[in-house]
Amino acid sequence: MHISHKTDYSLKSILHLSGIYPDSTAQIKQIAESQDIPRKFLEQVLLLLKKGGFLLSKQGPKGGYFLARAPEEISVGEVVRFVEGPIHPISCIAEGFKENCSFASVCVFRDIWVEVEDAISAIIDNINFKELLDREKTKRNQHIIDYQI
Repeated sequence: MHISHKTDYSLKSILHLSGIYPDSTAQIKQIAESQDIPRKFLEQVLLLLKKGGFLLSKQGPKGGYFLARAPEEISVGEVVRFVEGPIHPISCIAEGFKENCSFASVCVFRDIWVEVEDAISAIIDNINFKELLDREKTKRNQHIIDYQI
């Protein structure tokens, strides 16, 4: 499984917006700078996420993008599948493919790839953006340097 820049930027954008949910909106410039995402690419990503029902936008002086749902209601797996499609590590485990493969019933590798897919799903489907915010906060707190003597 390969995660594209589009998916990476989608996840980072949702994480950024999770940090300001529900009180604020963020403009493209703010998200791009805070997440180190090229602005032109980010515009496409945000429109895609809006189309997918993850984001909403508001025009005007206090306008910008904001989450359509609470961070705890959005899983990493949901976003990855929306942007990337199915997470099959190999095409032979995709739905309907088994019927087209004469080796499927005896292929030992197929079983391994199903286990890999299940393991990936177990991780990305069970972590939401509220949990990611908590992890980020912990990581940031671990890197605070105390200059007191």
